Amino acid sequence: MASRLGYDGVEVMVMSDAVSQDPVALRRLSDHYAVPILSVHAPCLLVTQRVWGTDPWGKLVRAREAAEQLGASTVVVHPPFRWQRDYARDFVAGLDRMAQDTPIRFAVENMYPWRAGSREIKAYSPGWDIRDEDYPHTTLDLSHTSVSGTDARDMALDLGDRLAHVHLADGSGSARDEHLIPGRGTQPCAEVLTDIAGRGFDGTVVVEVSTRRAPDRSAREADLADALTFARRHLGQLPA
Repeated sequence: MASRLGYDGVEVMVMSDAVSQDPVALRRLSDHYAVPILSVHAPCLLVTQRVWGTDPWGKLVRAREAAEQLGASTVVVHPPFRWQRDYARDFVAGLDRMAQDTPIRFAVENMYPWRAGSREIKAYSPGWDIRDEDYPHTTLDLSHTSVSGTDARDMALDLGDRLAHVHLADGSGSARDEHLIPGRGTQPCAEVLTDIAGRGFDGTVVVEVSTRRAPDRSAREADLADALTFARRHLGQLPA
């Protein structure tokens, strides 16, 4: 589908399915469809706690190795969960050490506070706001800024040249991580793209949206085509 719609490449999120965990199989698919794999999302979600083992540093090593084998430039990683105390304690320094050994960029993604009713739960350590730590490379996710109530334009500006990767999506301000098609929520998606393009952004913009509500394959393809056109237009690659 990515090839047919004209995407420049894809990001692979390593999940529980065998293919996403296998660089050889992924390389075969990439070559067959002539679609480069531009980034690898490490298995650091709640639902992937046992994918590639349970050692969080081991997961990042394997993600780096996969990225190197696939020709990807970036590994996307979430901040540690609060209960991963040892990992969290050494996270910033550990990423810095790993960066010395590879040109692969470990881009830490902004997250959001978890909520239970009116209570806010601290789920991440050092924290969900990536501006608070000295990460060399970062990922800005616009669905996550919607959940956290963060001004996405301010975050992009604050991150400066540490912004290496963008997950383009939208949100309505809900407490749910919606990943709407850009332009269909309340996030300043167009403005963020225009801003970063104007500042000479040389990283990757990845459409990370949910198409679960699409009634059929045709509607899903139309949504993804709309997202691609939106991105290219506001990055200045198409006429306004």
